[in-house]
Amino acid sequence: MSRKSFLKGATAALALGASVGPVLIGTRRSCAATHKPEANALNVKEIAPGIFVHQGVHAIYTPQNAGDISNASFIIGQDAVAVIDTGGTYLVGMALKRAIRKQTDRPIRYVINTHMHPDHVFGNAAFKSEETIFVAHHKMARGLAARAKRYLAINRQNVGEEAFKGTQIVLPQKGIKSRETLNLGDRELVLDPQKTAHTDNDLVITDTRTKTLFLGDLLFSKHCPALDGSILGWLQVIDKLSKVPGARVVPGHGPAAMDWPDALKPERHYLQTITDEVRTLIAKGETLGDAMKIAAQAEKKNWVLFEEFHKRNVAAAFAELEWE
Repeated sequence: MSRKSFLKGATAALALGASVGPVLIGTRRSCAATHKPEANALNVKEIAPGIFVHQGVHAIYTPQNAGDISNASFIIGQDAVAVIDTGGTYLVGMALKRAIRKQTDRPIRYVINTHMHPDHVFGNAAFKSEETIFVAHHKMARGLAARAKRYLAINRQNVGEEAFKGTQIVLPQKGIKSRETLNLGDRELVLDPQKTAHTDNDLVITDTRTKTLFLGDLLFSKHCPALDGSILGWLQVIDKLSKVPGARVVPGHGPAAMDWPDALKPERHYLQTITDEVRTLIAKGETLGDAMKIAAQAEKKNWVLFEEFHKRNVAAAFAELEWE
């Protein structure tokens, strides 16, 4: 199947309203054919010198998209390559690896995961080798290991056995506890672990040469955000990051690159609206069920997959805010 056919199938899945939650679960949709991305290299865009990004589609795991539903990037240094997130299955990871090899034969020294969700880490297995070190927030290994069985079972069911073939959990070998720098040869990446926000293991990466920030799912664009950590923590992290100098940002879901820090504004507005309205409802004595029906419904027009994600976000926010 050609890459064009793959994207057509993925777009069709989006048109069907495919959904995915904070742990990337949803109802598996039937399909007539299964995409085989192992025969192709992912399309990538060079957003700055030596920085390439593949844009995933806004959908859940389906056989058509093979888990290609989040952004994946790689950075080429003088001596080596670093990959930032690897896609949602081994097959997508292999297609990403082929895209890298079309650009360079330099060794892939690091695979850096921005957080533990399957659509960002299930392609890791494609990069297993003695020369590659897997890097993430120091809390990611624990969180991913605890959810591994569930993640594997649910997403195997959603994507189908053929597209899920070869997918396995690859835990980080190097945990980042405080700001740290990795060198690719005349190119440094700064890794900055965040406090609990989108998850409890979010990692921000900055390419110092081009001042490009990689936020993972701390930044969603158009795709409705998914809360799997702390809504108050997320707002605080957004406010902190918005003061960090940068030329551009790569979101976890959305365009290959966006203006910085303006890219944060719609997401911040969404999260703040939920926070404000849930607080008001709690003060009035409304129930969780009421809040899930009422809170921030005006935001629906601004986000793809709103119906699939929003109620879960409100529920998580309610549980957090009622104990303030």
